[in-house]
Amino acid sequence: MNFGKIERRKKTAIVGAGPGGLASALLLAAAGVDVTVFERLGAVGGRTRVVEAEGYRFDIGPTFFLYPQILQSLFHRCGLDLDDFVTLKRLDPHYRLIFEDGPELVTTSDLDQLEVEIAKIDPADAKNIRRFIERGRSKLAAFRPVLQKPFLGPLDLLSPDVLKSLRYLSPMSSVDGDLGQLFRDPRIRLAFSFQTKYLGMSPFRCPSLFTILSFLEYEFGVWHPMGGCGALSDGMAEAARQLGVTFRMNEDVEAIEFDGRTATGVRTSEGLFAADAVVVNGDFAHAIPRLIPARLRRRWSDKKIEKSNYSCSTFMLYLGIEGRYEHLDHHTIVLSKEYRRNVAEIEAAEHPPIDPSIYVQNPSRSDPAFDGPGGSSIYVLVPVGHCGKIDWAIEKTKFRDIVIDRLEKFGFTDLRKRIRYEKVVTPDDWRDDMAIYRGATFNLAHSLDQMLLFRPRNKFEGVDGVYLVGGGTHPGSGLPVIYEGARITSDLVLEDLGLGHTIPSYKDEMPLASTTPV
Repeated sequence: MNFGKIERRKKTAIVGAGPGGLASALLLAAAGVDVTVFERLGAVGGRTRVVEAEGYRFDIGPTFFLYPQILQSLFHRCGLDLDDFVTLKRLDPHYRLIFEDGPELVTTSDLDQLEVEIAKIDPADAKNIRRFIERGRSKLAAFRPVLQKPFLGPLDLLSPDVLKSLRYLSPMSSVDGDLGQLFRDPRIRLAFSFQTKYLGMSPFRCPSLFTILSFLEYEFGVWHPMGGCGALSDGMAEAARQLGVTFRMNEDVEAIEFDGRTATGVRTSEGLFAADAVVVNGDFAHAIPRLIPARLRRRWSDKKIEKSNYSCSTFMLYLGIEGRYEHLDHHTIVLSKEYRRNVAEIEAAEHPPIDPSIYVQNPSRSDPAFDGPGGSSIYVLVPVGHCGKIDWAIEKTKFRDIVIDRLEKFGFTDLRKRIRYEKVVTPDDWRDDMAIYRGATFNLAHSLDQMLLFRPRNKFEGVDGVYLVGGGTHPGSGLPVIYEGARITSDLVLEDLGLGHTIPSYKDEMPLASTTPV
């Protein structure tokens, strides 16, 4: 009696349970792939996770979310509802901007109120807010198809989508230069360009395309996942488990196994794991030299990786404090009076910034999960140069005091006296503890020569069966972009595994609303 042939399910090993690895696991499992995720730490999320210490709770990396429609679409494609796994709260106002030489601006998606705020500095610039939004919509419509496709060879640069988008890409213009067409006051330009720090870049060097970052804030809102961005990672992991994904925690992948140039699985401290495809979600410049032999890396040799350009790093303070700062917003950003000098110091990375710009999250304003014992959690991020010439063992304490002094000056009254728990993280710690090359927390820089075809590709070139996802890979850094990259990577894996027919076309997925809250 012939019962027919039972086909073996295709197996994929995912190296790393960061945002890209989690999103890839969801998409592949929903398409019928047998997925196993290997994570060297004991918790999912990578940099997008929460930690708890002495009753205080902190996100360690990202602290808010933009453009949640991408995440909605991802869950919808998997037959799931995002709201079943995480609650997103829209924050409005977005944040308080403090210019060191005044004034303060409270930014909001209410364009009438935003005009009032901008008019504090320049009434003429305020009249151009709606032109900025209109230009952002056109730019997003042109570039969204480009950021949703892989770039695997030179001909991809000649696709109709790319050619249509060129009118919006001014290769000789920076974000600051592009905004100069609308806003004459440098402080207003800075209010709409400091977001390039989400990519670890200067607004005076970052390509003009990335004015889209601040546009996304005003068009789609600034969102706080209740419980922190780490709660979003936990929710994605739970959704993945429901789809059958296996997580092997505290198990570091030591190498990818190859038969010739074809990946056959991964090797860990527990032994070999055979797989039909391997998706790497580790920090690109750190992980790839460890996992793939130099003889198989024709384009991304050790020398090429070393000579590439990398983002800045960050100096972090995770503070558990007595009481709460009720008068301060969920997000506060202090912008140095000498911002150009501040940026130049970060890029040179020869010494810590003299008068640093500072981002502060005061999450207990919006989320009781961040209340501590008799107090609350404060998250402080200061952009600094990546690892190189600065000896943080010497500079750490002095720079910490500079940051605390500046925060006390700008509204965090008696902060030093109120600290009950403190953890400091330097670029060296990002490098050594989080396995980030040079401590460059935003990965490879997003210069034009490191974007699209010129960025590490979602399908690693020169070998078969190895795929990349994460901020160091096309289309780039930032949670929404990483999730979009996971879609690209997963589609390539499914196509190569002969499962491409399971992929719904983009038009069949959940439509992307413009301003409707989740």
